[in-house]
Amino acid sequence: MIRVLLVDDHAVVRMGFRLLLQSVAEMSVVAEADSGEVACQLYLEHSPDVVVMDLAMPGMGGLEALRRIRARHSQAQVLTLSAHDDPMHARRALQEGALGFLSKRSAPEALLEAVTVVAAGRRYLDPVLAQKLALAEFDGGAKSPVERLSEREFEVFVRLAGGATVQRIALDLSLSASTIGTHLYNIKQKLGVVNQSELTLIAIRHGLIDA
Repeated sequence: MIRVLLVDDHAVVRMGFRLLLQSVAEMSVVAEADSGEVACQLYLEHSPDVVVMDLAMPGMGGLEALRRIRARHSQAQVLTLSAHDDPMHARRALQEGALGFLSKRSAPEALLEAVTVVAAGRRYLDPVLAQKLALAEFDGGAKSPVERLSEREFEVFVRLAGGATVQRIALDLSLSASTIGTHLYNIKQKLGVVNQSELTLIAIRHGLIDA
């Protein structure tokens, strides 16, 4: 039996995933979380075989939750989900220790396959995304300004581009506002921008947020 912890801030999405996963006799959803904060707590309580976690959630968010879970439990097997199937989100999630990355646009059976593969301790990427990652490396995508951001800077960048304030980000990530301000300064320097509108445009061009 593969025991799954579902993490997504949308109840309807969780319900759909739960029904899909539990249609397979070998899978069971042992707990659900609507935020990264709750996910960290429920992981301690249930020790699931696989965490299926959305990256874009209010509050702590999926990347930070992934980072914290893996920091305490290096054996944690996490499959990350995103509405954005861009190579940058996938690469960042894998760098933080996720075993798999799946676009929410994938066919339902892809989720079942991904959970099975990750539960076995193996990496999962759907073929389309794997091709995008390979092409990004071949085309020098890793040399783009956004790719030069550190893991923390990237997370702050995406949140700022999405309209979050420095104070909100500091609260969500349990950091001081001055620390977030330092990250913001470094982000602007690396990307060559002067305001939040320009950050938003860059994020949209890279497919990191919706227009």
